[in-house]
Amino acid sequence: MAADIARFMRDHGLAQEGGKVNLMGHSMGGKAVMAFALNSAYNGCLHTLISADMAPSIGKISPEFASYAQGMQEIEDAKVRTKAEGDKVLQGYEKSLPTRQFLLTNAITDPTSQTIRFRIPLDIIRESIPQIGEFPYSPPAASASESEGEAPNAISQHPTTTWSGPTLFIKGARSAYINHRNIPACRAFFPRMEMETLDAGHWVHAERPAEFVDAVEKFLRAHTPTK
Repeated sequence: MAADIARFMRDHGLAQEGGKVNLMGHSMGGKAVMAFALNSAYNGCLHTLISADMAPSIGKISPEFASYAQGMQEIEDAKVRTKAEGDKVLQGYEKSLPTRQFLLTNAITDPTSQTIRFRIPLDIIRESIPQIGEFPYSPPAASASESEGEAPNAISQHPTTTWSGPTLFIKGARSAYINHRNIPACRAFFPRMEMETLDAGHWVHAERPAEFVDAVEKFLRAHTPTK
């Protein structure tokens, strides 16, 4: 996924050294943008980095994610025609209305069958869930003594590296994806990191949209050179 981002940068003329790209990702997208930032072959264009409720560490994916994919597949199989009907199906998998509405933003109407389908590849996502919790870089040695209890990164295929640009982690206060065990790794990988905590779960941008935008704007203004 980091390579996909790099290709997008090249295709759109954004990959120049010393560039001013501000890159933000949530959850798995957070891992993708962090992996991009930690790859010296890519990061010359990067100015700031924002990870929404995700740390640069290995962690087991919440079982809710597998159930979401299953629920979305059930919607397709049932051939429902409206998002309201799709929401009734998702109620068996998720109690929160805002989360169900967020999942249904991926739903579109098939022009031929006039039934609801999803714009994302559910089969690939369902097969990939066991790997989504991985991260391709080992925590820097400086964080090892601070990360007691964190699983070792046994799948690392790249040398340990850091990115020293301005980095913001936006944490949901009721989410465990950024926690006391992996914050030292966040700091070791991204020594200029800042942390903003919002009263939300993992879907921090959907649950607290105004506060989320405010945090992002404040961070970007603080790190945008004045003319």
